[in-house]
Amino acid sequence: MQVIPKKKRKAMSDINVVPYIDVMLVLLIVFMVTAPLLDQGIEVELPEANSEPLNINENIEALVVSLTASGDVFLNIGAFGEERESVTLETVGTQVSRVVAANPRIQVLIEGDTLANWGAMVKLITVLQEAGVSNPNFITQPVQSD
Repeated sequence: MQVIPKKKRKAMSDINVVPYIDVMLVLLIVFMVTAPLLDQGIEVELPEANSEPLNINENIEALVVSLTASGDVFLNIGAFGEERESVTLETVGTQVSRVVAANPRIQVLIEGDTLANWGAMVKLITVLQEAGVSNPNFITQPVQSD
């Protein structure tokens, strides 16, 4: 009887990267599909100002009220992207008063288009004050030096 010597197996030192490539491709597809959905804001051309940046607390919720150049008002409550519809000033007052009653520490921010009617902006601010907002802040962009 002849004894066959056993071959020693050498430890495999290569890393199999195929599963990592699969995971990377799945993540790439997920990000490609979700990236267009992240555009949640209303297109507003913000006015320029030489003001200091606001100290916005990231832990406190913020409510953004948008006023477009055509005078449409939008709230960032509920709907996103294309689903957002303009609301009346009466609806703004009702919705904001409910939000402020539920969360008195909420930060209310107004983003108004550069070409928005000043009268519409004053009406919006008045409605917000009547709804219980004591100090709304305006969102602007830094002055662009030419």
